[in-house]
Amino acid sequence: MPVIAVFGAGPGLGSAVARRYAREGYDIVLIGRRPEPLQALAAELTDQGVTAHAVTGDLSDPAGVGELAARVRAAAGEPDVIYYAPVSSEVAFVPAAQQSAETAQQITNLLYFSLVAVVQEFLPHMLAAGGGAILTAQGASALAGLPGMSGPGPAAAAQRNYLQSLATEVGGQGVFVGRLYISSIIGGSAIDQRMQAARAAGVAIPPSAVTPAGELADRLWSMRAASGPNEEVVPEANPFVR
Repeated sequence: MPVIAVFGAGPGLGSAVARRYAREGYDIVLIGRRPEPLQALAAELTDQGVTAHAVTGDLSDPAGVGELAARVRAAAGEPDVIYYAPVSSEVAFVPAAQQSAETAQQITNLLYFSLVAVVQEFLPHMLAAGGGAILTAQGASALAGLPGMSGPGPAAAAQRNYLQSLATEVGGQGVFVGRLYISSIIGGSAIDQRMQAARAAGVAIPPSAVTPAGELADRLWSMRAASGPNEEVVPEANPFVR
């Protein structure tokens, strides 16, 4: 069976991607920092007849990726597809004038350096096999710098630049590199859950556009399955695009 490794199997899009690929017959490896939600999702998928593994790991340290990759291989072998979109509650928008070098380094480790390390671990197998996919989903602040919205944006922009180059280099060798950039709230995500809880408690929070996680997972699947554009922005009428 083909295998997808979901680096960042959180309650929103990561879980939706795992479920989408499970429906397509993939074995699933779920990677994240907290064991309890990983094990719960793995149990849910197993109950549906899917082979699913939970691998706990912290992607904030690129030096630990090699050991984490070894545990992924021990669980399910070499993955055919990588989805990389870890989320940290410590990553937040800040004005660029207030961005510290220390925080910028932490975010860049998570969004860029560890991704590069993951790709270096698993890309050689994909190239040798003549097929595979590397998929990511990030906030649309990767597309343009806007006042008050630094923080993850510069690191995600570096990630995007790297993946654009990688897509051109390996696309002709059967490896698809797909990127999704999202400017709405992801339905079911941790931030969506916090906003719903705050509204239920009577906190006045302005309405926000919400895109269902399942819809985004479908787009990531069809992007590769149809061999269509390998970069999409959601919603298409995006305030981050100038």
